[in-house]
Amino acid sequence: MPGNTANLQKATAARTAAAAARAENALAAMIREGEQVTFRGLASRAGVSLDFLYRNVGIRGRIERHRTPRPARPGPADPGGETASSVVRTLTTQLSDLKRRHREETAVMRQALEQAHGENLLLRRRLAAGGQAEPGE
Repeated sequence: MPGNTANLQKATAARTAAAAARAENALAAMIREGEQVTFRGLASRAGVSLDFLYRNVGIRGRIERHRTPRPARPGPADPGGETASSVVRTLTTQLSDLKRRHREETAVMRQALEQAHGENLLLRRRLAAGGQAEPGE
């Protein structure tokens, strides 16, 4: 099949040329109609891939020249300086209170755990010595 590769190359070149023609025609139509020129918009309109548009130097240059600049993204809305700082202050106070309560509860639990470990050790020693733990001890 030595002749097959030449046919495949011709078919590939024809597909590439057809895609480039579709992209050029769609780009011209977008410019003529005043439509926003973007890579995605052109790819969708021409039925070609984004990769094709980025790899094709001629089309890519035309897109970049005619591309509509993106509007600046608005910054985060300022809900009001005083209101925002009072919310932050309130949440900080609540967080500090929760941390303090957590530390206190953890300390109580640690103390109870230490006591349980001590009782457990005492009972193990009595069992090891052969004695029975008496009720109420």
